[in-house]
Amino acid sequence: MAAAHQQTEIESMDQWHDHVASKRSFRGWHIHGLDLRGVDLASIELVGSVFLGCRFDSGVESDIRRRGGLVFPRIPDVPFNPYRPNLYTADELYDGLAGGYSDTPDGRIWAWSQQLNTLDHTLAAALHDHAVDDALAEYARARRFVGVMGGHAVRRGTSDYLQAARLGHQLAQHWDVATGGGPGAMEAANLGAWLAQHPLDSVEVACQKLAQVPQFTPDATAWAALALEVKASFEPGTASLGVPTWHYGHEPPNAFATDIAKYFANSIREHVLLDLCDEGVIFLPGSAGTVQEIFQAGCEKFYDRTTVSPMVLVGYEHWTDTYPAWPLLKALFAERSDLVHLVDSIDDAVAVLRG
Repeated sequence: MAAAHQQTEIESMDQWHDHVASKRSFRGWHIHGLDLRGVDLASIELVGSVFLGCRFDSGVESDIRRRGGLVFPRIPDVPFNPYRPNLYTADELYDGLAGGYSDTPDGRIWAWSQQLNTLDHTLAAALHDHAVDDALAEYARARRFVGVMGGHAVRRGTSDYLQAARLGHQLAQHWDVATGGGPGAMEAANLGAWLAQHPLDSVEVACQKLAQVPQFTPDATAWAALALEVKASFEPGTASLGVPTWHYGHEPPNAFATDIAKYFANSIREHVLLDLCDEGVIFLPGSAGTVQEIFQAGCEKFYDRTTVSPMVLVGYEHWTDTYPAWPLLKALFAERSDLVHLVDSIDDAVAVLRG
């Protein structure tokens, strides 16, 4: 098999000109969203190049294909870039929040996603999720993730929220933190990670400030605006990952995840999130979504006999009585009891991961 060429991204005209000045070949390069009208491509080697959503003069696309390049055309009337080369940020998704959540990119994309009933819509969504996959793979390289899963309904100002934030703060001292990127326990864990460079008591201070708007309903605008304000008051922050989905459109992304891999397809999002967490996953009290994640992770670990990263459920009463996931999980892993743990405190959960 021939050696694969290194894939490299070009995302601006400055990068384009720098590359053209240094070499004439675009083999193995991906060119994202550039306006190349009026640009002479005649002397450039295009075999193995990929153009994603670029603009060209009439007839140029067919010439690129004839010369061995691949062209993915622009898709009209979508409120996002299906070929985006990088992950989202909270500032990007909440741009224009002063006009209300529905006017933000996140709100507009959510509204658009409700029309996913035509071929052009489903194609644009699939291309987008593939691009996010690619960006996430690049972001995750050389990082060591611990996942925190938990209920979206955990309200700011509660002890459960504070404990999740303290957990994120502890974990970020040793690993990269990844969550489902939504509200509730997910937001709290990303908040704690953001504050990792600050003293532990800053976690309680931030949680007290956030309690002024305890949940994202009925006013997602106020909920997000307060988070952005609190985040800005505790800079610099520590990076963490959120992996939310527009499938649950009633759950806006939390602002404390610095890097956001947001998907349309929830099934892809769940698999990607759990697969990333090679250092372990902690499951805080939650309901249907968290139960789904427990058994999805459990299924993958059950059949992958090479895995060594543990699953840690926090809350004896919750996981044995309220939602008795633990007895079944314990039975499934009777021969690999080192992979599943039930503890009753965040300190014990961190201790399990640290060995």
